[in-house]
Amino acid sequence: MDTKNIRNFCIIAHIDHGKSTLADRFLETTGTVDSRHMHAQYLDQLDLERERGITIKMAPVRMIYHPELGISNFEFRDKEDNPAATQNSKLKIKNSDSEYILNLIDTPGHSDFAYEVSRTLTAVEGGILLVDATQGIQAQTLSNFKSAKEANLKIIGAINKIDLFKNKDESLLHELRYEVALLLGVREEDIFMVSAKTGEGVKELLSAVIEKVPPPRYESSNLNKALVFDSFYDDHKGIVASVRVFEGEFKREDVIVMASNGTSVKAKEVGYFSPQVKPSEKIKSGEIGYIATGIKDTSLIKIGDTVLSSKFEIRDAKSLALPGYKEPNPVVFVSFYPEDADDYDNLKRSLEKLHLNDSSLKIEPDQNEILGRGFKVGFLGKLHFEITAERLEREFNVSVVSTFPSVAYKIKNKGQWDFIIKPEDLPNEYEEIWEPVVKINVLVPSAYLSNVISLQGKFRMSNVTTKTVGNAVDIEARMPLSELISDFDDQLKSTTSGYASFSYEFSDYERAEIVRVDSFVAGEPVPGLSRFFPKESVERESRKMVEKLKETLPRQQFSQAIQAKINGKVIAREDIPALRKELGNFGKNGGDRSRKMKLWAKQKRGKEKLKTMGKVRIPPEIFKELIKK
Repeated sequence: MDTKNIRNFCIIAHIDHGKSTLADRFLETTGTVDSRHMHAQYLDQLDLERERGITIKMAPVRMIYHPELGISNFEFRDKEDNPAATQNSKLKIKNSDSEYILNLIDTPGHSDFAYEVSRTLTAVEGGILLVDATQGIQAQTLSNFKSAKEANLKIIGAINKIDLFKNKDESLLHELRYEVALLLGVREEDIFMVSAKTGEGVKELLSAVIEKVPPPRYESSNLNKALVFDSFYDDHKGIVASVRVFEGEFKREDVIVMASNGTSVKAKEVGYFSPQVKPSEKIKSGEIGYIATGIKDTSLIKIGDTVLSSKFEIRDAKSLALPGYKEPNPVVFVSFYPEDADDYDNLKRSLEKLHLNDSSLKIEPDQNEILGRGFKVGFLGKLHFEITAERLEREFNVSVVSTFPSVAYKIKNKGQWDFIIKPEDLPNEYEEIWEPVVKINVLVPSAYLSNVISLQGKFRMSNVTTKTVGNAVDIEARMPLSELISDFDDQLKSTTSGYASFSYEFSDYERAEIVRVDSFVAGEPVPGLSRFFPKESVERESRKMVEKLKETLPRQQFSQAIQAKINGKVIAREDIPALRKELGNFGKNGGDRSRKMKLWAKQKRGKEKLKTMGKVRIPPEIFKELIKK
């Protein structure tokens, strides 16, 4: 097919604005998925995505669309409200008798998965910016719009869930349409009104994609180039790379070369996502598809890499790589240890396979005195960490114990700069310590502005500015990343009754007053329970820490002092009393009270001796409980 009939586009929006439901309607409208096999959130292949109602992984799909057929295998769900819904009227598209290839990539909406969106934007020419009619413009709406604009995509605005306004006052709907048009710099009539639930306005939106999104530029060359924007593992085909072809074409049995490392193999298979993998004779310039590499070593395929093939020998592959691809920068670090030490190798293989379709994970070996061998993993945010831990258990049947989430601090010691993640690595004396800072945007109804501002001191927000966006206020501020990954999200939702939304991006490092607090039990340090705290809140947080230790640790035959220390100085303490042996009722049949007092004194001397000699060994199961708390 001629590239002028190909459209590559994505759907971007804030979380829970209906991206996956709109993708369902596109699949039905184009007849890509038969109505008998259709189910909600069809492109969300993970059970976790459907349960949480969020998209975690981008999902590409190739749709063949014949505009003159109108709605093919689709019946509207709300025929009473849409009497003309089942009429297959022709779309007003130039060359409407043509066949179009529509390559759609559905994207996540949460800011932790913004890297997934950034990878998508490099593979397409256009995007639908979707806004929930009931929620309006949200923080991630603005963030995604900015990213799409920077990528020079053609952006089509659409307002979803208009079916909720049937037979109601539609003034709010018209007002929102004006706000979205103002944001995109277009006329109000250029903003499409759709209902992904009922299908209203869907075919008009597809028409707009065909008319407004430019076709891909065709590059014919002796050198074939494709960008790897995702990958996954198949037991028979090895690593399967999701690619956007920018130059030439790729066929089965072509010798392909990875630009980053020079790895050369024969392509086992090429094809498209329909949405399941569908082999094809070739994939050519302008198209989105896959290349099954047959490679089993997960370290040889890198998302963001360039796949090359040529009739001639490729000597300097690195110089031929496609430009403009950003590397992910993990900001939250957590160590994973297998609950069963024998699962270490299984955990290693599972993390490697996860890394194939989530290149933002950064993995390196780690060691803990109590939990043994594990891996330190870098994430793009707290939700990203939680999702990964759940995927390990569900998809690979590996149960893990995770440490406290931490961030990477920059430290200057003896004139040398270094990065540290573990509190144990912070020396007692150093010259400076700098902490990572993010730029955060909070979008909230103006009535809740003061509530958000009240969080300023608690979460060390600085450089706070506000601007009006329609009926809402966009609050921009700087905040330490460590504060963001604590309970900022919960506090924000609580103080604004759930109406606030936020997005963030890494800004830079700034000098800070950070101290390391060590936990001691019965005079012995507990490895793995040291924490970083801001100097201004260290006493409060240390008291909480020793109280949780007291609640969790079992009693011993001797009393245990639980202490929080900074450079050997105790700043918080709790005591766990010793177990006490009941000596019976001496007063009735066993003699006078003096005998009982002598035995108590003897027991006391024994406990004092144990206190000086005894050591507390925290078993792994107790350590796991401590980390959970």
